[in-house]
Amino acid sequence: MFDTVKSQIEGGMPVLATCAGLILLAEELSNDEAQHIGTLPVVVKRNAYGRQLGSFSVDSDILGMGTFPMRFIRAPYIESVKKDTQVLASVDGNIVMVQNGNQLAMSFHPELTQDTRIHEKFLKLI
Repeated sequence: MFDTVKSQIEGGMPVLATCAGLILLAEELSNDEAQHIGTLPVVVKRNAYGRQLGSFSVDSDILGMGTFPMRFIRAPYIESVKKDTQVLASVDGNIVMVQNGNQLAMSFHPELTQDTRIHEKFLKLI
């Protein structure tokens, strides 16, 4: 299934990845040997904020969007970005949202808020 999804993403299919989805799309994981779909040119650290008890909420800025309520649940973060990947948001110096062409990825859960702006942004990619 990964090969089919990877082929479709590489062919231009828009994708919205949150939390574990970011891990699946990442080209590289800094603290895990696994590589899954690997279409997003970033290096991700799994469980970067610790265990479930390390979950938190914060309001932070997203480029071109303003302040957004972010919900992090045992979340990863992006340690570095590679070719053509735009950083859209950071929290405490850690990258938490990026876009690379048709791929929009974040380490937080926008679906756990009433704010629909990220989903609206994704719909514009479709």
